Amino acid sequence: MQSTPPTSLVKAALWMSGSVVSMAAMAIAGRSVQAELNTFELMAYRSVIGFVIVSAVIFFSRDGFGQVKTRKAGLHAARNIFHFTGQNLWFFAITVIPLAQVVALEFTNPIWVALLAPLMLGESMTRTRLIGAIIGFIGVLVVARPGIAPLDVGHFAALGAAIGFAMNTIFTKKLMRTDTTLCVLFWMTLSQGLMGFALAAPGGVTMFSLHLTPWVVMVGISGLSMHYCLTSALRHAPASIVAPMEFVRLPVIAVLGMLIYGEPLEIFVFVGGAIILAGNLVNITGERRARRLASATV
Repeated sequence: MQSTPPTSLVKAALWMSGSVVSMAAMAIAGRSVQAELNTFELMAYRSVIGFVIVSAVIFFSRDGFGQVKTRKAGLHAARNIFHFTGQNLWFFAITVIPLAQVVALEFTNPIWVALLAPLMLGESMTRTRLIGAIIGFIGVLVVARPGIAPLDVGHFAALGAAIGFAMNTIFTKKLMRTDTTLCVLFWMTLSQGLMGFALAAPGGVTMFSLHLTPWVVMVGISGLSMHYCLTSALRHAPASIVAPMEFVRLPVIAVLGMLIYGEPLEIFVFVGGAIILAGNLVNITGERRARRLASATV
């Protein structure tokens, strides 16, 4: 098996640091903004900022706006509905339960992908995927502790967000076979901006106050930068190395939650998050082993 060069590991770690900082900024800014805006309005303004940034990048790129043409409009629509739903649930969850619990439950995203991929992508349900899912859900029980600690609607929202992000991942895999990353981001920001304004319209769209402007801008920028940093990290190192780096998000957001909001540091969140991460690693190593066996038999 080919090893990852040390320089690539350093680059992957630096990009993951950017992803962690972006995620923390989005969580803090998202909670601050919701003092005035609901999640639909937040998603609308966030998408407007993202659309402006993505459009500017496309305008100055070599292929220009010709690259946003797609023959997969239906897939784009399905992807953005799931992502929009998941992101709304995530923004709601960070206002009702501790940030560390949201992040820990969000770690189940790859496990949902492993379970849903056989249905959505025609992949096989392997024993490794099933074992990884079982380990992951044990971690969920440790984090939520049903019957011991009170379950909040935020726990279900965080899990719903993870499922929405998983469906987004699956549809993105399909789209990346034919469309570019900028094409996906263009239609994401455009369609989700329209969805946000449309769903906020019946109650009247609120214009945020001047002192919240930096937080709204931070939400828009950090959402794009987090995904860009994570994608860049995966270019320098395999998922089996990048995935453990993601666990750094949990202690970082837990400490920030304690310092800024007075949220308690709970050992169950860290233990459950580690168990969920272990389930993810079981899936990753299983997939790599299956690919090596398949290549060896060709």
